Amino acid sequence: MRVLVFGRTGQVARELARRAPADRAMVFLDRADADLGIPEACFAAIMSHRPDAVINAAAWTGVDRAEDDEAAATLVNAHAPGAMARAAVELAIPFLHLSTDYVFDGRGDRPFAPDAPTNPLGAYGRSKLAGEQAIRDSGARALVLRTSWVISAHGTNFVKTMLRLGQERQTLNVVADQIGGPTPAAAIADALHAVLPVLAAGHPGGTHHFAGAPDASWADLARAVMAGATLPCRILDIPSAAYPTPARRPLNSRLDCSGFERDFGIARPDWRTGLQDILKELGAC
Repeated sequence: MRVLVFGRTGQVARELARRAPADRAMVFLDRADADLGIPEACFAAIMSHRPDAVINAAAWTGVDRAEDDEAAATLVNAHAPGAMARAAVELAIPFLHLSTDYVFDGRGDRPFAPDAPTNPLGAYGRSKLAGEQAIRDSGARALVLRTSWVISAHGTNFVKTMLRLGQERQTLNVVADQIGGPTPAAAIADALHAVLPVLAAGHPGGTHHFAGAPDASWADLARAVMAGATLPCRILDIPSAAYPTPARRPLNSRLDCSGFERDFGIARPDWRTGLQDILKELGAC
């Protein structure tokens, strides 16, 4: 199977490359190959490569920056995936797209099901939700996979930030009232690789959730980082109100992943195990 992946250096894209099965030919595109700010370039890239499947692992991920330029975020997160999906329809191939817990408003304390009402709090969430809708409107055989709190040894993410700060400080204030499922990028990559042949065989896809277990707060994750790296830095719980950001974050990012396990046999990964692997790769434990 020949798979075209949008994104080359992101957390999930790197793991897709490292964890690809031997029988899978992976082709990765970066901005120079197909700029997501030019949706028709994405369409053209797919038509040129004529792959057996497409994965979109690229996005505008600057949540706060999106507040200042929602039009640009929407171009990348909505119009570009829509163009990719249209190309997938033309070639009659499956399309896999990563979305986010930010399509929900975070009210309550129950996990959000894939069909729960959406209500993004900010520009980033709105742009990602618009991307989901564009994919559905295209009629593509697509899997929209919402995930949350992605962590890995690559790029910029919460774990690497905590490691750096934990080496510099004795205490850290970390938000404790936002609850979600930290998700190792490696687990996401494994899940995408596993579902590809199922979609290629005719599974209709749909919208699914996939996030790490157990649910935790950012403060919980920070404490796990310090413990795993044997850093003495103490984590102090604070509310979101004490750490204001340009974009509001959902307090409840719990995702109901039961449908994904039922349809594809893939259970939620234990982020604590994934974290240990990440810390080992970073030489932190």
